[in-house]
Amino acid sequence: MKTSAFVYPWDVNGDPQAPGRLAALGVEQVTLAAAYHSTRALTPRHPRHRVVTAEHAAVLYPVDDRWEGRTLRPYPAGDWAPGDAYGEAAAALAEAGSEVHTWVVLAHNSRLGAEHPDTSVVNAYGDRYPWAPCVAQPATRAYLTELAAEAAVRPGARGTELESLGWYGLAHLHAHDKTAGVGLGDAGQYLMSLCFCPACRAGYGEQGLDPEELARAVRSALEPVWQGAPSDGGWAGVVKLFGETRADATRAWRDHTARTLQEAAVAAVRAAAPDGFQVLLHADPVSYHCGANAGVDPAHILSVADGVVVPCTGGSGPLTPFAEQGRPDAVLAANFTIVSGMGGSPGTLGRDIARARDLGATELRLYHAGLASDGDLAAARSALAGR
Repeated sequence: MKTSAFVYPWDVNGDPQAPGRLAALGVEQVTLAAAYHSTRALTPRHPRHRVVTAEHAAVLYPVDDRWEGRTLRPYPAGDWAPGDAYGEAAAALAEAGSEVHTWVVLAHNSRLGAEHPDTSVVNAYGDRYPWAPCVAQPATRAYLTELAAEAAVRPGARGTELESLGWYGLAHLHAHDKTAGVGLGDAGQYLMSLCFCPACRAGYGEQGLDPEELARAVRSALEPVWQGAPSDGGWAGVVKLFGETRADATRAWRDHTARTLQEAAVAAVRAAAPDGFQVLLHADPVSYHCGANAGVDPAHILSVADGVVVPCTGGSGPLTPFAEQGRPDAVLAANFTIVSGMGGSPGTLGRDIARARDLGATELRLYHAGLASDGDLAAARSALAGR
């Protein structure tokens, strides 16, 4: 099975041993960040540093003139990824024999939300989520589509993996996060992720809902949750808490909004890319889910993109809805965290790979070769040797 490891440019640049070490891991491909959100990351083997702080979402290459005069535009990186950091790393990786694909984070950008607050998701209480651009807003959709095309199609790249191409919501790995005091469950997360910006209010109106009444209904439905009442899981829990009519209508609006953005972004990438360029989405097979792995309809997304990257660290079950589509030409990449300290299990990777293959996986992804310890990398190398 073809395998790719995720890395950042700062894992490679300034470390002449990094490209060879990645090739020796047993991967054929490296998925290299070209546009990424803010993060604080360890670099356990780098000769010059041990911690890199990316202070805000940024592109890791010099942008072209397509952004001149635009209000919404990508931010350049600071000293954590100066100049064409992506290009420098990509060239070194290619020279070591690795096929390079871009890794592009889209609808996850706290600086955009801070500087342009009207672009953010707004919940039923009026709270803004600056990390979550509302993907229903025309200007935001245009920005994300253009960013996808530019960041994905970097010189020499053979393909791309688009992350966060859909709705983001309440859940977010925020600095010093303090949001776990109430167990929201699927239903509470869904209701707390519904957006009430002007574009979404208009969208609810198109579904026959009064947005003011809908916001009141969200707040009313959540009141028992704030008091500690458990909520049922899955979509049935959303329906029970919110009512079938409201649940189905809001989901119809959000599903349509995400699908059309995904179609537009993939089309823009294809228009800019050379023949044979592979386009994958980081995806969750439950369309109402929010986050980095965008909730999608499996049949729809496999008709739009070349395949999906599916989170499998907690089990490979999410592969099944994609495999059931019967698309032998589609890439189904099982994504496993190999960093023990981040919930990964590199010691069981061999068994996990076998299980993913049985469930329809055609490729593997390893998150994240730059963050993993030497011990974790050794375990991953051993598992890959036994594929």
